[in-house]
Amino acid sequence: MQRNSKSTAAALKRGPIVLVGMMGVGKSTVGRRLAARIGLAFVDADEEIEKAAGMSVSEIFERFGEAHFRDGERRVIARLMDGAPKVIATGGGAFMQDDTRALILDQATAIWLDADIDILVDRVSRREGRPLLKGKDPRVVLTELAAVRNPVYALAPIHVKSIAAPHEIAVERILEQLPAWQ
Repeated sequence: MQRNSKSTAAALKRGPIVLVGMMGVGKSTVGRRLAARIGLAFVDADEEIEKAAGMSVSEIFERFGEAHFRDGERRVIARLMDGAPKVIATGGGAFMQDDTRALILDQATAIWLDADIDILVDRVSRREGRPLLKGKDPRVVLTELAAVRNPVYALAPIHVKSIAAPHEIAVERILEQLPAWQ
């Protein structure tokens, strides 16, 4: 069922919908499904960074370090924030950067997708290539990151909890809140 009501359209008057949150929370998967449901384009910021750099996120981290990656991430997200309604999934650290966060909060509808650590650990264990987890215990890293990042993610005006259920549930929860935030 496609949903493109007047109230959802009104919520999009601020431009893009930007999903923020921890790695493994489902920003890309939920973002793709949300975009399809409301008839918008979907953009994964990490994929755009990889296209621009000609290498994977892991390779960028390995060859140039996190600071270089964050600079490229900031530039790519600034380019994506062109005012056109779309759904953008960001990397877990993007919203932690002051300039990027200010741009998102000013020019988009930011949605914090949140999940319990157990869910995140389960999800990240299914996929390789997460530079911040390389050679480390995912539970320890995610717990430490959440302690620092969650208060910043909480600056997003919409907060949706992702649970151990189909991602469609998170999409429904977003759609329930989008019309209310205008």
